[in-house]
Amino acid sequence: MSRPRVLVMHPFLEPGPTMLAEAAEVERYPEGMPLEQEAIRRAAEGCSGILSQVKDPIGEQVLSLPGLSVVSNVAVGFENIDVAAATRHGVMVTNTPGVLNETTADFAFTLLLAAARRVPEGDRLVRSGGWTGWEIDQLLGQDPNGATLGVVGFGRIGRSVARRGRGFGMRIIYSDAVRAEAEVERELEARWMELPALLEEADFVSLHVPGGPDTRHLIGSPELARMKPTAGLVNTSRGPVVEEAALVEALRERRSFAAALDVFEHEPQVSRALRELDNVVLAPHIASASERTRARMSEMAATNLLAGLRGERPPNLLNPDVLTRA
Repeated sequence: MSRPRVLVMHPFLEPGPTMLAEAAEVERYPEGMPLEQEAIRRAAEGCSGILSQVKDPIGEQVLSLPGLSVVSNVAVGFENIDVAAATRHGVMVTNTPGVLNETTADFAFTLLLAAARRVPEGDRLVRSGGWTGWEIDQLLGQDPNGATLGVVGFGRIGRSVARRGRGFGMRIIYSDAVRAEAEVERELEARWMELPALLEEADFVSLHVPGGPDTRHLIGSPELARMKPTAGLVNTSRGPVVEEAALVEALRERRSFAAALDVFEHEPQVSRALRELDNVVLAPHIASASERTRARMSEMAATNLLAGLRGERPPNLLNPDVLTRA
């Protein structure tokens, strides 16, 4: 019996590759080929499955391929995949939720601390050889301890960030379209607020909302104007959630104390204006990048893909309606 063919768009971590190699014929996306739908369609011809990442555009052109049955994204986010089109064409779509919650929350808080205490500026000063010794007013930052943390998007990662804030003695406020259960609010001593009120009250704002048209430019000029000039903004969700040009102006004019970004509006391009600012911490989309977490994501993605290839319901199916199609 012939084994199914799968297209692996990018390298991923063990045990995922071994799992796929044992059950399928693995095709690698050609190095240097552009990440465009036409090219992906050509590479995926004859494949039953695709293992993708968030930078891969998987739309109508790809999803209409005869014989394609499952697309497994090695990520929680899946805005790169047209899920509605996948359902129309009978293609299962999966992601890798849950396993990266704590690692991402760790990194969000790392960014918060780095921005608050101006760590990258201090690092650059020491490396430049220009540091002349201790001074009482050198690189004065903001204290997270005892400050108010505003969490925008109170899902699993947002709540994990709130727990870390509690460890620093922070007061927790949050904004979400769906209010958390009373027991969660009690556990975290968290208070729900409308977004405008949260922005006015928070000393630090951490974003944990999904990407997509509903959250594009959720934080723009009006929202930044509501924030305290001493406040810090952290984004580990999706780049387009923040209107980058507006953030640059707020930081340049010191209307915002600092920002820390792991994601960017036009990723992987980062504007020169943003890169030239001292009061922003820039990271290359590595919030989930620990060895253990990325390996678990890879394993989960392989498990999802192989289940779909066997005709089973994958553990993390995003479009269950595809199973009921006539």
